[in-house]
Amino acid sequence: MNLYDVVELISDVPEENLPAGSIGTIVHIFTAPEQAYEVEFADSEGRTLATVALKPDDVRPSR
Repeated sequence: MNLYDVVELISDVPEENLPAGSIGTIVHIFTAPEQAYEVEFADSEGRTLATVALKPDDVRPSR
């Protein structure tokens, strides 16, 4: 996946109150110590709900 790709959460992230299926945007890509994405989740008004570092297995491209 690439910077600014829109992704969907595969499973819940309860500590951030994000259910599986939440849609977010990759805003940073980490390559060390392992591959990870910082994903921003926003509401319908564009307000940020959460920004979370996730492993590649935690998200998939949004349909």
